[in-house]
Amino acid sequence: MKKIPLAEGVKLKSILTKKIQELISEIHQVSHAVTEKGQQPKSSGRLITEVEIELAQVRKDSRLLDKLIYRANIDNTVSFKGEEMPIVEAIELASQLRAEASLNKHLGQSEKESLYHSTGDSVIFYNVAMYEPADYRKRAIDIEKEAHRLSNLINAKNYQVEIEFDDSSYI
Repeated sequence: MKKIPLAEGVKLKSILTKKIQELISEIHQVSHAVTEKGQQPKSSGRLITEVEIELAQVRKDSRLLDKLIYRANIDNTVSFKGEEMPIVEAIELASQLRAEASLNKHLGQSEKESLYHSTGDSVIFYNVAMYEPADYRKRAIDIEKEAHRLSNLINAKNYQVEIEFDDSSYI
């Protein structure tokens, strides 16, 4: 069987998902025809059964590709900060790092102290950050760099790992 890089398998998965949606749309299109009463309806394209057969094959290939991608993401590892982890865990860690960087960016955009607008009272209130915003800005930058490094390791591994899948029907 033909082998493709895991990275191509991931791209192919999105191609198959789009193809499934297109075939479903085509089924809706060819499943009905408007005609005058008593007239034979004219086909506007392929027979619905032809489209259904193709859809079944693409769905089967999509399931197989999913299985191969999941297996490769579990069986293969990346080394990050001295730790070996399965690709699937590295992907999740990269997502968590991006979320943490985003939170730190948000906290870093705050002012240390700002006037708090209140209604009516002659007392002046201030909104005071209970942390140093500049520290969070720096932390956001550092965490974002870590996420980029990890993503690069994952991408590199995705081109090293191969899965057995014949993509000739789609690419």
